[in-house]
Amino acid sequence: MQQTKAIPYPLAFSTLACPDWSWAQIVQKAVEYGYQGIELRGVEGKMDLTEAAPFTGSRMAATKRELRERGLAIPCLDTSCRFDQLDALEKNIDEGKRHIDLAVMLEAPCIRVFGDRIADGQSREKILAQVAEGLLALAQHAEGTDISVLLESHGDFAQTHNLLAIIEAVQHPQIGVLWDVHHPYRFFAEPLSDTYQKLKGSIRHVHLKDSVTGEGGEVRYCLQGQGVIPLGEVLQLLRAGGYTGWIAFEWEKRWHPEIEEPEVALSDFVRVLRAA
Repeated sequence: MQQTKAIPYPLAFSTLACPDWSWAQIVQKAVEYGYQGIELRGVEGKMDLTEAAPFTGSRMAATKRELRERGLAIPCLDTSCRFDQLDALEKNIDEGKRHIDLAVMLEAPCIRVFGDRIADGQSREKILAQVAEGLLALAQHAEGTDISVLLESHGDFAQTHNLLAIIEAVQHPQIGVLWDVHHPYRFFAEPLSDTYQKLKGSIRHVHLKDSVTGEGGEVRYCLQGQGVIPLGEVLQLLRAGGYTGWIAFEWEKRWHPEIEEPEVALSDFVRVLRAA
């Protein structure tokens, strides 16, 4: 009889995977499929998590009790905050602060934010300064808590040199990196080992997903292990580097309704990780 291989990291899935599920379904399926956590990115129709019903008013206490009783944690709150747009900078800082406060209540260790783009015609230095300003404002709000503010390797900040420039500029203990493994490798052809070695001192959370190249050269998401992301190498790098944090499956069903249903993808991810 073949033994089930233990996964050396706690696993979560992003609620992007199941935009039509109720909170009760999300919790039930997390337990059923063998996850230890639920990463929040939109719940019951609300992308601003501070407005989602399970985390407001009288439901908050019941939500926390249910998570505790089911043995589930919330490893990260994924915000929509981005700091590349000057006219929306204060609005995004406010959103980030509200999510830090929510993370404290949910005992979630971090929130995720974006850089996000360095558009043609814009000064790279100007955008970097805006991103640093936004991150520092959130870090200062988080002081006195255990919450980290994580800049994701996403958009133009999936290029490691841009991401590192921000981390080095801010130099705050509550600022770190969310390593979305897919984006630097897929969109900027960065070798996994190069990206990891440069970022490993700042990585506090990891996203996994996979993709293939479709007709016309577009990137099309697929089930983990069926695309171009070398999962074995990713896990080897994490083990060798001493990473002990969460791995979250970011199945973007909300943005790509044509990909497989959550009932297929979420259970398959755990199977693939156990076999890796």
